[in-house]
Amino acid sequence: MPPVPPDSAGDVWNRVIHGRTNTARGRGIASFWKEAEPSARTRGTESEVPMTEIIAGIEIPDTETAAAATRHVAETSSPLLFHHSRRVFLFGSLHARRLGLSPDPELLYVAAMFHDTGLHTPFSDAVQRFEIDGADNARRFLLDRGFPEASAEVAWQAIALHTTPEIPARMGPEIAITNLGVLTDAVGVGLDDLGPDAIGEVTAAHPREDFKSGFLQAFYDGLKHRPNTTYGTINADILEHFVPGFRRDNLVDRMMNSPWAE
Repeated sequence: MPPVPPDSAGDVWNRVIHGRTNTARGRGIASFWKEAEPSARTRGTESEVPMTEIIAGIEIPDTETAAAATRHVAETSSPLLFHHSRRVFLFGSLHARRLGLSPDPELLYVAAMFHDTGLHTPFSDAVQRFEIDGADNARRFLLDRGFPEASAEVAWQAIALHTTPEIPARMGPEIAITNLGVLTDAVGVGLDDLGPDAIGEVTAAHPREDFKSGFLQAFYDGLKHRPNTTYGTINADILEHFVPGFRRDNLVDRMMNSPWAE
């Protein structure tokens, strides 16, 4: 098969968004992203299209569920959050390999792809933490596709806890690795443990163009209408940065102003 001429990242994004991709056997949504980068490595035959996608030695799960997760996030999120979510999966998977952990790749992929969905397109009308909203969304997504409750619960916990310090590292591999992938992409935790070639391949496939300011803005846009949900979380940091005079709720005030006399 002759090589496919490379597209720009924007061209490939439009192909995903508008459905101009080959989804035979439920596959291929993710694989077209790699057409934008010469570092992509695929395997297969001319009669087997699309082929398995590999980035930095990490294989993207080649299942109907993974393809549906890719499509869902592409259609309901922004390019910035889409690229971030894919990097979370890839960096997390690289860490898992380094640490000798074996998370279920499909559950890890769904958790990574859905972890910030609560910021852009709320799953529930309830005013709740964005992490919980994304976790509820992923749980329903998996249950609707016949996954057992236990598997859906793993994804739920991975997403619900992804901004919580320390606790995820003591839990199962999918939960721990989702959190570590988020920390690597957001604040650089563990970046020195990954090789520069692998980092370069991941960021070539999923660029970090103006990620710091863009992500903080997306974070704020997803929180500004529900400030009370940031109590006791790092999310309050975002509102303190963007909202002049914002004062986070805190335990001392809540105790002193409680109905108890003493």
